[in-house]
Amino acid sequence: MKTIGIIAEYNPFHNGHLYHIDKIKEQYPDSIIILALNGYFLERGEISILTKEDKTKIALENNIDIVLELPTLFGTQSADTFADKSISILNNFNVDTIIFGSECNSIDILESIAKKQLSEEFQENVKTYLNDGINYPTALAKALNIDFTFNPNDLLGISYIKSAIINNYNIEFLTIKRTNSYHDIKSNEKIISASNIREKLKNNIDIKIYIPDSVYTKIINIHTDTYFKLLKAKIITDEDLDTYLDVDEGIEYRLKKYINEATSIDEFMNLIKTKRYTYNKLNRMFIHIILGLKKDYPNEEYLRILGFNNKGQEYLKKNKIKENYKGTRCYHMELKGSCLYDMLSNQDTYHLEIKNRPLFKAEEKDLQTK
Repeated sequence: MKTIGIIAEYNPFHNGHLYHIDKIKEQYPDSIIILALNGYFLERGEISILTKEDKTKIALENNIDIVLELPTLFGTQSADTFADKSISILNNFNVDTIIFGSECNSIDILESIAKKQLSEEFQENVKTYLNDGINYPTALAKALNIDFTFNPNDLLGISYIKSAIINNYNIEFLTIKRTNSYHDIKSNEKIISASNIREKLKNNIDIKIYIPDSVYTKIINIHTDTYFKLLKAKIITDEDLDTYLDVDEGIEYRLKKYINEATSIDEFMNLIKTKRYTYNKLNRMFIHIILGLKKDYPNEEYLRILGFNNKGQEYLKKNKIKENYKGTRCYHMELKGSCLYDMLSNQDTYHLEIKNRPLFKAEEKDLQTK
């Protein structure tokens, strides 16, 4: 029996995620599926349009056996850190196989690229290109000097594989093919990317065909105007912006220069964006500034179970796996993040954080608090 790990943000949970889980169950019907789930604030610095609690419930309702938390402190960082902490968490729960979506659908190609990226020559070449003012994704492609299109899921997959190599984890990696129209905003296919769905929502386009009915009613509105006001206040009043994660290379001076010229978060982004500072990096930086996440953040172990079903409960008991998160700075940041999330979404997620009790899904499909 395989113990399979998957890593997801479910922003929102859509038909592609459901297909991913169904394919795993079809190929490995007796497997345990463990999800490392990002919560309120995501790898691209975006704010989740589903609450952490709802994402956990949705996962358990759709054949996930155990849901683990990828904490905000690591979940809002660049691909390599996001991947490394996700893989570490799954490894601590004895996962032996990780299955992820892939545009190229070739583990051999992805493993080859991962090994090349770990070489000293590659690292030096990347530094050279970055110093020339080239953004990170482009610098990666140029340093590898290969004919390969770096799509989002493949990039994350490479980072997963690198983490396993660096840490000597005994984990097998498998892929599930992504469709060609996955990221096409004009696509009418029933499986499209979460970013595509969010873009359609932003443009008031109906998204019901792309997500399960049970998910549609749980999508929430994020108050970006409130978010911008909080960011503006922090930038204007804080004299130590350069101490926050991702505030590098003098970008703090651009922040202070343009903050009073912008009237919205999108306008501000366009004013300060450079070749080196992509939209994703800026979004991550904004979250770190508002939450006060410093560059000297703790690299600590964090093991927290968000939910499980009967099968998952048996697995946890058999493997004698225990949580380890209370009293950590990671958990303190999670509490802080939930308060910010509640301000931006008019939700009450803080109660889940202080309750410290995972959700339990019984076999009869009833969700209740353990």
